[in-house]
Amino acid sequence: MPKVKTHRGAAKRFKRTGAGKIKRPKAYTGHFFIRKSARAKRNLRKQGYVHKADQPRIERLLRD
Repeated sequence: MPKVKTHRGAAKRFKRTGAGKIKRPKAYTGHFFIRKSARAKRNLRKQGYVHKADQPRIERLLRD
């Protein structure tokens, strides 16, 4: 049976933390910043995490 390959698109977008959670980039950070409030832009700088219900799916893509 061949080796299972990591999904390269997912590997570039998601990273695993030491606690086992999966970090993810926030959406809505590409453009249109003039119409976003300072509070919204500040919150977009914070780290996002994959929801617990979605975590098994992402882990399947990241398996080595």
